Amino acid sequence: MNLPNKLTIFRIILVPIMVIIPFLGIQGEFLNIPIQNWIIIAIFSIASYTDHLDGKIARKNNIVTTFGKFADPLADKILVLSAMLMLVEMQLLPAVIPIIVLTREFIVSGFRLIAVEKGGKVIAANIWGKLKTVTQIIAIILAFLDIHAFGTFMFETLTGYELAINIASTIVMSLATIATIFSGATYLKGGKELLK
Repeated sequence: MNLPNKLTIFRIILVPIMVIIPFLGIQGEFLNIPIQNWIIIAIFSIASYTDHLDGKIARKNNIVTTFGKFADPLADKILVLSAMLMLVEMQLLPAVIPIIVLTREFIVSGFRLIAVEKGGKVIAANIWGKLKTVTQIIAIILAFLDIHAFGTFMFETLTGYELAINIASTIVMSLATIATIFSGATYLKGGKELLK
C-alpha cells in the first residue's frame, strides 16, 4: 500500500479517536476554552492536513489508485460530518448545517455513480467545491474555539477575543454553508445531461 493511501486510512482512524474525546471527561480550560476542544481541534487539524498531503504526494509521484479515488473523498466526508455532528451534540451548531452538507454529498455521490455507469464522464471540480472544503475546515476549527452557539452575538456579555471568535465562527460557517449549496448546484448544472 502506497503512502497516500496510508495517510487516507490514518485520517479515517483519527475520526473515532476525535469522536471519543468528549466522553473521556477531560477537565480544565485554556483561554476559557475546554481542554477537550483543544484536543479535538488538534486531531481535526492533523486529519485535515493529511487530506492535503496525500493528494499532493499522489499527484507528484503519479500514484493515483482506485482505492485512493474511492477512500480519499469518503474519508473527507466522514471527518467533516463527524466534526459537525459533534458540534450539534455540544449545542454549538444548528443541525440544519450538517443536513445541508449531507444532502449535497448524497447528490454529488449519486451523480458520480450515474457518470460512471454512463461511460465514466467526470464532472470537473469547480471553485465552489474548493472554497467549500477550505471554509468548512476553518469554520469547524473556529466553532470548537467558540464556546457560544452559532450566531449568538452576545454583545452585552461577550468581550474581546470571545466575541471576535463568535462572530468569525458564525461568518465562516455561513460562508461554508453557502459554498456547499453553490458547489452542489454547480455540480447539478454540470451534470444535467446525465439526468436527460
